[in-house]
Amino acid sequence: MAQEMLNASKLKLVFDYGVDEENKPVFKTKTFNRIRLQASADQLYQAAEAIGSLSAQPLWQVERNDSYQIGE
Repeated sequence: MAQEMLNASKLKLVFDYGVDEENKPVFKTKTFNRIRLQASADQLYQAAEAIGSLSAQPLWQVERNDSYQIGE
């Protein structure tokens, strides 16, 4: 039976930059690589809020992107 093994995790912060001239929302992202694999959602969210507080633009969304190796 195949098994999965977590081998990398990234934290992505999405910032709201308002709207463009066509009234469409504009978002910009900042991605942090090499996030601790054992970090909980609460820990990552607290870190994201702390980093987001340093920005002039509001933090709109926080994402965690994990990649797994699948094998036997």
